[in-house]
Amino acid sequence: MTSSGTTRGGPVDGASGVPAPSGHGPAGPALWTAAWELLLPTASAPTRSRGRALQAALREAVRTGRLAPGTRLPSSRELAVDLGVSRGLVTEAYEQLTAEGYLRSGRGAGTWVGDAVRAGRPAARDLAPRPAGGGAGFLPGTPDLSLFPRAAWAATQRAVLAELPHHALGYPDPRGLPRLRTAVAELLVRRRGVVADPERVVVVSGVAQAMTLLGFVLHARGMRAVGVEDPGSPEHGALYASAAVGTVALPLDGEGLAMGPLRASGVRAVVTTPAHQFPSGIAYSATRRAELLDWARSVEGLVIEDDYDGDFRYDRAPVGALQGLDPERVAYTGSVSKSLAPGLRLGWLLVPASLAEEVVARKRTMDLGNPVVDQALLARFVERGDYDRQLRRCRRAYRERRDALVSALAEHFPGTRVSGIAAGLHVIAALPERYGPPEDFLPRATAAGVAVRLLADYEQAVRTGGVRLVLGYAHLSPARIREGVRLLAEAVRGEAAR
Repeated sequence: MTSSGTTRGGPVDGASGVPAPSGHGPAGPALWTAAWELLLPTASAPTRSRGRALQAALREAVRTGRLAPGTRLPSSRELAVDLGVSRGLVTEAYEQLTAEGYLRSGRGAGTWVGDAVRAGRPAARDLAPRPAGGGAGFLPGTPDLSLFPRAAWAATQRAVLAELPHHALGYPDPRGLPRLRTAVAELLVRRRGVVADPERVVVVSGVAQAMTLLGFVLHARGMRAVGVEDPGSPEHGALYASAAVGTVALPLDGEGLAMGPLRASGVRAVVTTPAHQFPSGIAYSATRRAELLDWARSVEGLVIEDDYDGDFRYDRAPVGALQGLDPERVAYTGSVSKSLAPGLRLGWLLVPASLAEEVVARKRTMDLGNPVVDQALLARFVERGDYDRQLRRCRRAYRERRDALVSALAEHFPGTRVSGIAAGLHVIAALPERYGPPEDFLPRATAAGVAVRLLADYEQAVRTGGVRLVLGYAHLSPARIREGVRLLAEAVRGEAAR
């Protein structure tokens, strides 16, 4: 380098110490200079990887349009001097990208950017559901993700990684790690009263996968439809449809699934939420539970029990799972989505002996098993009592929030009837007629920034009535719950503008 700050290749780029390009070809110096910046890391890359780095940088410049079709590249000698690399390395890069179609060249005519590449780099979109911004969102089904036990989870992860043998990182048993299946079986026997043999436990990525697995198995057995509760979860229809199984909406009465329509439907499998029906909030009566199992035996059918929030009962001990009454006629499923976080994608399926082999075979072809480290982590978390502590923590928080919501509704919407048992993550609130009709109520709530869901959104049969809301509360602090209900009351009374 001379005192004037130049080298053989021209002026020096002050930030990198690499000679700056002088511009090449009819496309103009500005275009090439912009693309040249992408090549700067090549000069500082390790010697062995310098060629690959140059090729990758050139590809990227062409793909993103920073080197447009028709741009003439500098000669291999010039670019080698500019970047401070060997000419052979540049020549090899040009030849490789010409062979791939990114560049074109002719004898004595130089090297040009080809016109085969048209697409720029696509942006990665995030399609995950997100809560509405501003105001208060009372949409049901979301736990408080801030309660996730990060410190305990991280400590457990470190311990698991330290103790996990190398061979355990291979493809797992598609049913799940024996350690986790044993821990889950013991947990469910103790907390939910199920009959759980670890050999019948299948680890799944949430209740959604459990439903889809059962759909495939039932379809293979010739079933083309399953019954679902009405009102009920709108997800069930799509999950079973993915397995080419249709759904038949079956009404509820005050005790659970109405038996007359079930018997008349002709289905031999039905999806239920007996511990805390979603979304109505009722618990199936003992009589109805017995009737449901009698029906399953009479048609050699199957009851699919979705125990989505069975651990969260606030006024008494939770009602035991239906599966404990007849494990050969009930397939039981649950997950950690409400107790830990839905993003973990971990759950379980307890299957009758008659379905076990078919379910496991389908699970193997579906995903070859769930992630080993995550399974071992959850197993240890359950074994050491951390999961029980997390359940107690969530139950305390959610009970307080439910009480705050019921109190706020009584204050701001006097005469509102809150139905369903004291459990779960949502309540059903039937507002007095003066707050209706629903088609007027919802726009005012939306304008006030308060997201709510009507019970009618979960009903397939058309029903008349006033404003009946399904209000989720678990993800909101008591203060936000009270503020949200106040805003909602002001909005529907036409006072929000004050």
